[in-house]
Amino acid sequence: MSNVAMPAADLAKIVASLATHYGEPKPPITTDPFELILLENVAYLVSDERRAEAFLMLRKYAGTKPHEILAALPEDILHATKLGGMHPEQRVGRLREIALIAMNEFGGDLVPALKLPLPKAKQALRKFPSIGAPSAEKILLFTRSYPVLGLDSNGLRVLVRLGFGEEKKNYTATYRSVQEALKDQLSLDFDWLISAHTLLRQHGKELCKTNAPLCDQCPVRKSCAYFKNAGR
Repeated sequence: MSNVAMPAADLAKIVASLATHYGEPKPPITTDPFELILLENVAYLVSDERRAEAFLMLRKYAGTKPHEILAALPEDILHATKLGGMHPEQRVGRLREIALIAMNEFGGDLVPALKLPLPKAKQALRKFPSIGAPSAEKILLFTRSYPVLGLDSNGLRVLVRLGFGEEKKNYTATYRSVQEALKDQLSLDFDWLISAHTLLRQHGKELCKTNAPLCDQCPVRKSCAYFKNAGR
């Protein structure tokens, strides 16, 4: 048997079906690369709504530019991190660390780094805490720097269940397997890719959950390898 699962579905049709089911997604809360890194780190294990609220609170009380974060009082940043879940004091230090990296490594401006060749652009973003390869690709997508489909764990799970790639022993290997399976089906259109990212993530959070997925409510179950093989 082949080591790489053949795609069981047409990605464009999947994304269209998800858009019909959930509605067209809202645009990202920010497309600034430094702010996207702050957004990843301002909260932990909270809802998207609470994360956005914490980010907007950070923008209001401390600012979201590297020099503003460094100049802000800890209690100004704490206004935001308290909304972001557990260990808010630790995240104050994390956000200041991010600002220091931005100043020391990038002169306070990440935009030139995003114009580097793709591997180097991803490497530059991975200098920041909590930014692995998937998050770096998401930032490159949302800033419209490179047309890559960055995936979070929810979107990745959806695609594995649909038959794109296969689940491996570790997350990185699974991610690579899915990206390899997707490569011939990806559009180079930024709007479509951002929509695909957002809809796949939403589907993974709401219906295609890790445990007890709600297959009977799934709008793409007829195209789903997981549903055909194990979900009934």
